[in-house]
Amino acid sequence: MSNREITVNFIYRPDNKAALVWEKKIRQWLKKKYPQVKVVNKNSRFIIVLGGDGTILEAARKYHNHGPIIFGLNLGQVGFLAAVREEEKFLAGLDKLFRGRYQVVERMMLQAKVRRNNRSVFIAHALNEVVAQSLIGMVDLKVLIDGGPIQDIRGTGILISTATGSTSFNLSAHGPIMMPDMKGFIVTELMDHNIPSPSLIVKNKQIQLKVASFRERGLLSVTETGEKVDVVLIADGAQLFPLKEGDLINITRSPKLARFVELEKNYFFKSLQEKFSFK
Repeated sequence: MSNREITVNFIYRPDNKAALVWEKKIRQWLKKKYPQVKVVNKNSRFIIVLGGDGTILEAARKYHNHGPIIFGLNLGQVGFLAAVREEEKFLAGLDKLFRGRYQVVERMMLQAKVRRNNRSVFIAHALNEVVAQSLIGMVDLKVLIDGGPIQDIRGTGILISTATGSTSFNLSAHGPIMMPDMKGFIVTELMDHNIPSPSLIVKNKQIQLKVASFRERGLLSVTETGEKVDVVLIADGAQLFPLKEGDLINITRSPKLARFVELEKNYFFKSLQEKFSFK
């Protein structure tokens, strides 16, 4: 590694005790082996994420405007997005990072905007997916691509996934897997009561979802506000917004990309073999 200063920041959830231990261990290791590396609280070149895929997704959403490079060390269950999955390999992976023995993989994010009565009421960025979903009943949705009608759905809802998210919720919904560097969306219906339709892969288009109708039951409410909710828009399983009849959801590519460290060639295919028993 050159003598040029490199900045890093640690991201983890406060209740993750293993992450606290590992942050301390890595800080001590850096002082001995890489004193040029400086730990900062913001605007760092690298973000070292200690946690599972959910924490990595959170970091990608939170810092996508600043363009740092995310280096995931898996302390969760799956770790599909992590650069290193086994704890015994964490320091060796960091050593590769600071020796410059890595490549940066750019992944597309999506942007979802909700319009209600001709004004914007919600915006979210997601690395994996957004889903418009009825929580305990059915919802009628109209799907349009670049303004042209494609599909009417009467069922649980619809999932719009990125290539990164193709191995997450989309895969559970029997959607296809896309290579992570592909720039496009997967449109997958959820429990449609019509004749099942295959997923649709869409490239460089705007997807619109219209909330046509649903039965208002008001049996659930948002914890923070107490607002009654039947149908919601959820981004990456974390950001939730209650939808109403007539809402229009515009989904496009985010102007920003998430950047990840990759230490091995063909790491994506290795991950498929390890996690999904591809043979």
